[in-house]
Amino acid sequence: MDSRATRSQAITFERAPAADSHGGLAAALHRDVHVLASEIGERNTATYRNLDRAAAFIHEAFQSAGVPVSRHTYTVDGQACHNIVGELAGIGDNHEVVVIGAHYDSVRGGPGANDNASGVAALLALARAFAGSRLSRTLRFVAFVNEEPPYIRTRHMGSLVYARACRARRDDIAAMLSLETLGCFPSFDPPSRDPWPAKLLRPFQGEFLALVSNLRSRQLAKDIARTFREASDLPTWAVALPGFLPAVRSSDHWSFWQCGYPAIMATDTAPFRYPFYHTRYDTPDKLSYRAIAAIVAGLRVAIIRLAMGNAL
Repeated sequence: MDSRATRSQAITFERAPAADSHGGLAAALHRDVHVLASEIGERNTATYRNLDRAAAFIHEAFQSAGVPVSRHTYTVDGQACHNIVGELAGIGDNHEVVVIGAHYDSVRGGPGANDNASGVAALLALARAFAGSRLSRTLRFVAFVNEEPPYIRTRHMGSLVYARACRARRDDIAAMLSLETLGCFPSFDPPSRDPWPAKLLRPFQGEFLALVSNLRSRQLAKDIARTFREASDLPTWAVALPGFLPAVRSSDHWSFWQCGYPAIMATDTAPFRYPFYHTRYDTPDKLSYRAIAAIVAGLRVAIIRLAMGNAL
């Protein structure tokens, strides 16, 4: 046996504790959201200095966690824009890759606490949890730039630039998981605000995590949902819908679909139940860090199994 393989034994498949017990993790998530949405604030090419500060913060967070980090840089309107990539190489001859991603830019005019400092904080928490581990598949933690308008679903979208680069060098991406708005968990939310046909399918109100896929990636969504339910008490809803629907294609997973990779989005469905979505009131005090911590704990187990190349 490869001696490096024994390092994976420190990672176990234990059921995540109840959400209320994740106090330390919740505090770390709160700190990262506060840095991005309060100390840095609005971050996009219109506020380029803040966008660059956010990239530097994420880069340093990966380094501090002991995760090897690099920048995938391209130019938009004369400005250097960076996807920040933390990578934990797999063991042996397995060249398959699991990508965990979240965009770090915010909408123009908004500080972007839920959209998407919450996703970035979860990304960093997962990177810290896996730091120093070696599993069968390579784990890539990628913070994407330029997801918000005017770049979404254009050639300047950071995740699309990155996914195309992966395809050009023939990266074997087995799965991609996009972390998008993870902190809005109202005790009641009317299902009538969901877009059709999702309103006919969603079984939950209040706290739940949605795992959204197109039809080609539906098995990935189902498998992750099943594993998540084994590891967390937070209700989970897996839904596969045609990829052309606006609610389905609304984050960085879409970019990987364009390049033929299986990908899903994990989300709190904020556009349909978060009144501060894409406004200047999307601030850190609005989020449930207890719930984000439960999401991180559940996804950690699903990612372990993905990265080990096991059937979920």
